[in-house]
Parts: sequence; C-alpha cells; structure tokens
Amino acid sequence: FLQKYTYSIILLKQLVKTDFKLRYQGSVLGYLWSLLRPLAIFLILYVVFVRFLGVGGGIPHFPVYLLLGIVLWNFFMEITTGSIASIVGKGDLLRKISFPKYVIVAAGTASAVINFLINLVVVAVFMIISGVDISRSALFFPLLILELLLLSSGIAFFLSAAYVKFRDIGYIWEVIVQGAFYATPILYPLDAPIPLSAQKILILNPVAQIIQDARHGL
Repeated sequence: FLQKYTYSIILLKQLVKTDFKLRYQGSVLGYLWSLLRPLAIFLILYVVFVRFLGVGGGIPHFPVYLLLGIVLWNFFMEITTGSIASIVGKGDLLRKISFPKYVIVAAGTASAVINFLINLVVVAVFMIISGVDISRSALFFPLLILELLLLSSGIAFFLSAAYVKFRDIGYIWEVIVQGAFYATPILYPLDAPIPLSAQKILILNPVAQIIQDARHGL
C-alpha cells in the first residue's frame, strides 16, 4: 500500500518538473512568463476599463482589487483548461507504464499551484506599494485558496475523464470559461450599476464568491 503511493508521489514530482521544462522550452524569458503574463493582462485591462471607462473609481486600491481577481481567475482557468487533454496527451506513457491516471491531472494542478504562488508574490508587492492595510480577516485567505483549489481540481478530474470519450468537451469548456470570465465580477465590482436580481445570480458562481471573499479578506 505504502509502496504504491510512494511511487505515485515520485512520478508526480517528475511530471511536474517535466511540465515546467516543456512549458518554457525555447522561450527567451523562460520562467519570467509566469510573472509577465498576468501582469500584461492586468495592464491591458487596467488601461481599458479603469483609465478609459472609469470602472472601479469608488473602490479603494482598485488596481490591487483587479490584479487579485485576475490572478485567482487565472489559477482556476489554468487548472481546469490545462487538465482537459492531460490524460489523452499522456496516452503513450500510460500504455508503457502502469500507474494511477489521477497522477497526470494532479501534476497539472501542482504546476498551476506553483505559478499561482509566484503570482501571489506580485500581488503582495502591489499591496505594499499601494499601502493596503492587512486586517485579521486575511487569516482566512488560505482557506479560500484551498476552496478554489478543491473546486478547480474537482472540475479538472471530471473534464479530463470526459474528454477521453468526448472530444467536444474541450470546445464546450472554452466557451463556458470565456462567458464565465465576464459573468464573474473581476473587471467590475459586484455592486456596480447592476440590478439586485442580477447580482444574486452572479454570486451563485462559486468562483465569484471566492474572489469576492478573498478581496474582502485582504
């Protein structure tokens, strides 16, 4: 029993290392893209929605508010989207070596966690520069991250298994996450000029609830 799980952990470590090496292979900036990608997205959205459209003017430290939402959403999207073709993509490996298939999905999740932790360092720097006052409620932040991790992992396992039988899952999920991004209060506050009935529907999204609670806590 112990030998079985020890082997899975060793394989998990190797898959995570391989994933990181292949992800940035041939890139000039390499691992820096883990930081630059969310910052680039943040900069574009900040210029368009804040500078030009004036969104979030009444929210203190709105740049940090926006960046945290983007980082949390990217974490959710990286785990779920990256998992879809993970089992199919490792088909040759599965045929050569007998090991639990969940290790493949877990490896992608572990890589996303590492990227997320790096991005949180950037958020922390922005909070310090903006002079955000940290309260006791920040102690609940790790629990919210755990909630998001469990939610994302559950969806990831379902999508990766379904994709083995139904290749349409990849296209369907791509459409869903595109729509969910704009339906989640990331670019705009939940109490924006939106009818109360619509706000109640938006907050039914568990990712929206986690992002709102994380912002409130920090």
